[in-house]
Amino acid sequence: MQFAADSAVSFAAIRTDLAAIFVSLELSRSKWLVTSLSPGAGEKMSKFVVGGGDMPALLARLADLRRKAEARTGQSFRIISIQEAGLDGFWIHRVLEREGVESHIVDPASIATSRRLRRAKTDRIDGEALVRALLAHKRGEPRVCAMLRIPTPDEEDRRRVVRERKALINERVRHVNRIKGLLFSQGISEYEPLNRDRRQQLDTLQTGDGRPLPPALKAQVSREIDRLELLLEQIGGVEEARDTMLAVAKQSARAPALLLNLKGVGPEFAAVLWTEGLSRHFDNRRQVAAYAGLAPTPWQSGQISHDQGVSKAGNPRLRTTLIQVAWLWVRHQPTSALTAWFKARVIQNGGRQKKSAIVALARKLLVALWKYINAGVIIEGAVSRA
Repeated sequence: MQFAADSAVSFAAIRTDLAAIFVSLELSRSKWLVTSLSPGAGEKMSKFVVGGGDMPALLARLADLRRKAEARTGQSFRIISIQEAGLDGFWIHRVLEREGVESHIVDPASIATSRRLRRAKTDRIDGEALVRALLAHKRGEPRVCAMLRIPTPDEEDRRRVVRERKALINERVRHVNRIKGLLFSQGISEYEPLNRDRRQQLDTLQTGDGRPLPPALKAQVSREIDRLELLLEQIGGVEEARDTMLAVAKQSARAPALLLNLKGVGPEFAAVLWTEGLSRHFDNRRQVAAYAGLAPTPWQSGQISHDQGVSKAGNPRLRTTLIQVAWLWVRHQPTSALTAWFKARVIQNGGRQKKSAIVALARKLLVALWKYINAGVIIEGAVSRA
């Protein structure tokens, strides 16, 4: 009986104190499931479906919810919506915000779920769970879920340069490996498709048993080279756009120019570090490390207490780049305090566990770069370019 009374009080507080209509959106390509909890409608959540991408129908339904709630209570209520981050990006959020709806996008992995072996999962269950998470978040309950900070259209577009280059590089690697694999099956192992004289070398190749390349194989390799050269041209165009972006930042004395001043940080690393992480706002160093997925994950139960390693729950592009920068930092910044810490840590472990130490160095380096960009704190012992 006490539990029922407490539940009634909590629902009453939700309806009167928050004074809002709570809506969750379960998005798919074919349909959008909208789950809502309105004031004056009891504790029952209503559900309706609109066609996928039909924004006018969604806005009409939200206006209908507001009109019905005002007819029941005599008050006008705002609408607060929530949706999971996914393939739809942020355009729905921007439309809702423009129409006066308070919109939130949540990290789906941050919402607590049942740990049963066979967990029931439907759009209906997920929609109700999103509404409950939104209610708890608006009540101020800690650690309920992680809401995303929505980038501006300019910030979102700026990240595409480095991401497109990464995709093109991966595709270039696949084409190079395919060409080498085709030739290796004929006993040819010294051909380099990325050399400028790749077509001249192709005409002089002979198989391992002394025969010229078969016509069909040579034609296939030629077509692969055509695709490879197109990729190289596109990579050059993307790198030119990246350099232009960094040049503009250098003229305005913004953060990417500060990164380029450090020895061991080149244009690509500076662009990735800035667009993927350091351009965002963080309150403290823990948030910085957590965003990159480099924060330690504790495991504590009774007398058992240890770390499980980094969480890997953050931005994977930023995390990968930071580990690469950490290796280069040790090589190009031998006099810095961070390099001295890394070497002392490796010596302490008897020369072992270098990979674990470099991940820890990447976390320290990210925090140091964040302080260097935002507060002007010089990294101890770091060498700048002349």
